[in-house]
Amino acid sequence: MKKLILSLGMASCLVSAQAAVYIFDATLTGANESPANASPAFGYAVFQYDDAAHSLTVQALFAGLIGTTTAAHVHAPTALPFQGTASVATTVPNFAGFPTGVTLGLYNNTLDLTAASSYNPAFVTANGGTTAGAEAALVAAMFAGRSYLNIHTTQFPGGEIRGFLTLVPEPSSFALLTLGGAALMGVRARRRA
Repeated sequence: MKKLILSLGMASCLVSAQAAVYIFDATLTGANESPANASPAFGYAVFQYDDAAHSLTVQALFAGLIGTTTAAHVHAPTALPFQGTASVATTVPNFAGFPTGVTLGLYNNTLDLTAASSYNPAFVTANGGTTAGAEAALVAAMFAGRSYLNIHTTQFPGGEIRGFLTLVPEPSSFALLTLGGAALMGVRARRRA
């Protein structure tokens, strides 16, 4: 019995050790749209993907839109990283609860990536007809820089501002990168002196 309990405990540790949360961000501007536009609007979004919970939390802030909001969603995958356009991957025409008819706003919602309602039905069909296939395709596009968030408005029906999702380094990697950069700067300073 003790061996069984120990085995189950070790197995649960292994399962939880494999689960990960990934953070992506996106800076939304008119210049990032395709085609680019001169909108003075700006936005910033953070996406939290939890591979164990199969969820995607979307938090966005936007302001200064010329038109009023009509839709917002994630598109994927583009043919090339950080350029081009793609079909809508997430809910259509809009994220649930996204503020419409406004020029500025905040948004915070979590998509259940196991639920068909979190996707554009055409995206599910194009990716094997299952939500598991849709999740795999969306996540692959996110990691490859081939997905973007855009906000559509009355002035720019195709999208007034958009930004590609970019993986944010995990804090420990970012700390190591910062320390390494500081060390290199220190070495350079010593060589110049």
